Amino acid sequence: MDRHQSALALVLADQPELPVHCLRPEAAKKAADFFVRRFPGDVLYAVKANPHPVIIDAVYAAGVRSFDVASLPEIELVAGRCPDARLAFMHPVKSRHAIRKAYFDYGVRVFVLDSLDELDKIIKETNGAKDLHLIVRIAVSSDYAQHKLNGKFGAAGHEAVLLLRQARSACEELGVSFHVGSQCMRPEAYRAAMEIVSDLIRQAQVTVDIVDVGGGFPVAYPQLTPPPLTSFIDEIAAAFESMPVLENADLWCEPGRALCAEAGSHVVRVELRKGDALYLNDGAYGALFDAAHDGLIYPARLLRAKKGPRRQLKPFRLYGPTCDSIDSINGPFMLPSDVHEGDYIEFGQTGAYGAALATRFNGFGDYIEAIVDDAPMMSVFGETVEAENVVALRAAKA
Repeated sequence: MDRHQSALALVLADQPELPVHCLRPEAAKKAADFFVRRFPGDVLYAVKANPHPVIIDAVYAAGVRSFDVASLPEIELVAGRCPDARLAFMHPVKSRHAIRKAYFDYGVRVFVLDSLDELDKIIKETNGAKDLHLIVRIAVSSDYAQHKLNGKFGAAGHEAVLLLRQARSACEELGVSFHVGSQCMRPEAYRAAMEIVSDLIRQAQVTVDIVDVGGGFPVAYPQLTPPPLTSFIDEIAAAFESMPVLENADLWCEPGRALCAEAGSHVVRVELRKGDALYLNDGAYGALFDAAHDGLIYPARLLRAKKGPRRQLKPFRLYGPTCDSIDSINGPFMLPSDVHEGDYIEFGQTGAYGAALATRFNGFGDYIEAIVDDAPMMSVFGETVEAENVVALRAAKA
């Protein structure tokens, strides 16, 4: 993989025909180091957010020794690169084949579940193993999150109580988990979830060995500034200490976006301009999925060799390369008013779910990958590099 001083240096050197995934492993390492040092428990990297081997290696180098995996390919990936890592199969619904392979071929002992049927599958496919660590996923509110995750998984009420009792009798260690939603903007959401969990454990009258608060730790984007991550960690630590139903339990978390968002940016080329619309060589079916479907506004900057006087910025909407009309992104993205065909644009904070969500619809979906050494365009863990649309959006709010 090529390495460049910056995305601009890459563009000037190569004039790439394809979109480019720019990787910043040092940013992932710095973010992982923050969690390892500050979170008062075990940190499991959520591989789904960015499974690139460079990112896996970076978080491992920072001290992460546990990984939240959701499929056999993710298990194989991490096991091949980090053979001493603990793998936690955190998808609540797994195929029987996947359970067998995970347990017998890869030594996975941690399995999540949210139903009695899934519990039965795990017990049968591991031949009634006595060394299982079973994590019961509890349904909690996603009201404070940008992306809701409470509609598909999680046991609640009497069902959760029964599941906790049944799982307790079938495992070496019993845990509980929940997910407050992606991009959670309020630290108290974790405390509220932990109170729900405490009440269910109390009703079930079981001993719990693990409390997994899941992911949801937020990242800053233009127009989206969450509280400091330390406030989330402090709230979780205080709530954990006040849970009345635990004895010597371990605390876990599963950050994904928070570890890898800054570690990636995405370079695209303008293929055509129509007024305030830019047609790009990547879009909603590619690495800009979250901008199109979740409304995220990425920091953006034009990559040009000639600096000159500062150009006036104006809002642009974006279209991707496919023939589908929903391949569009409203933004707005603030860019120089003279942007034209052949210009390159870099979008920051795409390290989370950017490349991971890209498809090959219409025959698009080929990318170049490169490591770049400059700082992220926005940062929680280091110095912030102001992108053009970040400055403009902040000025408009002032």
